[in-house]
Amino acid sequence: MTAAGEGRERRGLDVREIDSLRAELERRAADLAPARWNADPEEVQRSVAKLVLTLIEFLRQLFEKQAIRRMEEGTLDAAQTEALGLALMRLEETIKELAGRFGLTPADLNLDLGPLGRLK
Repeated sequence: MTAAGEGRERRGLDVREIDSLRAELERRAADLAPARWNADPEEVQRSVAKLVLTLIEFLRQLFEKQAIRRMEEGTLDAAQTEALGLALMRLEETIKELAGRFGLTPADLNLDLGPLGRLK
């Protein structure tokens, strides 16, 4: 079959499909781009809140993993386990509440750890 014949058999993309593909590529590229601090004066509070809450969420996850490890090793008694669980739950609720005040989602607080992948 000739090149002209091949072209007739292939279905062309319409404008909606191209726009949809472009939007998907832009979304994926944004996901891959490293997070940057936004120094726009109108966005400073939100950017600082995002940075601080991201660090606190990172620490909360570390504390949670350590608490689970200690429970599995049996180094916590029942009262300590209960207190630690309650404190971690309240910390998570507080992080979500503060993030909501600044229009941030849990995905916004996710760290990109390079070759290790995303935090969550």
